[in-house]
Amino acid sequence: MLQVRCWEISRNASTVSSVPKASMSHDQPVLCSAWKDDGTTVFTGGCDKQVKMWPLLSGGQATTVAMHDGPVKEIAWIPEMNLLASASWDKTLRYWDTRQQTPVHTQQLPERCYAMTVRYPLMVVGTADRNIVVFNLQNPQAEFKRIQSPLKYQTRCVAAFPDQQGFLVLAQVGSIEGRVGVHHLDDAQSGKNFTFKCHREGNDIYSVNSLNFHPVSYLNFILLLPSLRVSNCSFTEVVASNLFVG
Repeated sequence: MLQVRCWEISRNASTVSSVPKASMSHDQPVLCSAWKDDGTTVFTGGCDKQVKMWPLLSGGQATTVAMHDGPVKEIAWIPEMNLLASASWDKTLRYWDTRQQTPVHTQQLPERCYAMTVRYPLMVVGTADRNIVVFNLQNPQAEFKRIQSPLKYQTRCVAAFPDQQGFLVLAQVGSIEGRVGVHHLDDAQSGKNFTFKCHREGNDIYSVNSLNFHPVSYLNFILLLPSLRVSNCSFTEVVASNLFVG
């Protein structure tokens, strides 16, 4: 059994401590998790092809609320729709009312899902073969736009701009080279698109596994390395870095 744990983090002056408070399990590796917007519930998905809902506040047992025909790679709770979205290696994106056993809608993807980000009404899904599929969640039954990734290699993760005007996309080659692309949805803004290399120290190149925007100052974003080092990069610094290493 593979465990998912919830931790309580506390801080006393400069000392930070963590205490495990609860745990649940999947039969196979867990690939993704998401909080419900009210903070009472956690959703988890993985290689057992299911999504579990874990009601932390009530202390109830985790229950299966979604199923796929392949491993579940990404999940997101969408409070504006009161629905759970799940994307899988079975090449589908599914929307779920957690009170029902069947999906509200199933959207076919061009390939296996590798990454997904949601900032309502914007959803961006990265799949195998370097597809980037954009959805307007006010009309989720139809693709809004499909593009080829601006990067040469397989998509690792994506992050939508907080203003829903574009997204970051990260690709990785094996475990040695990371690169991030900044892409705007409006074709009129295409001149502002760019890519940059990141996380290099001398001759050492570190792979990047995750990225996200700062919740307040969204001109800053965070890149997460395997060693769990966290770096903050502003767009101004990124452009300078791109010019230096490009």
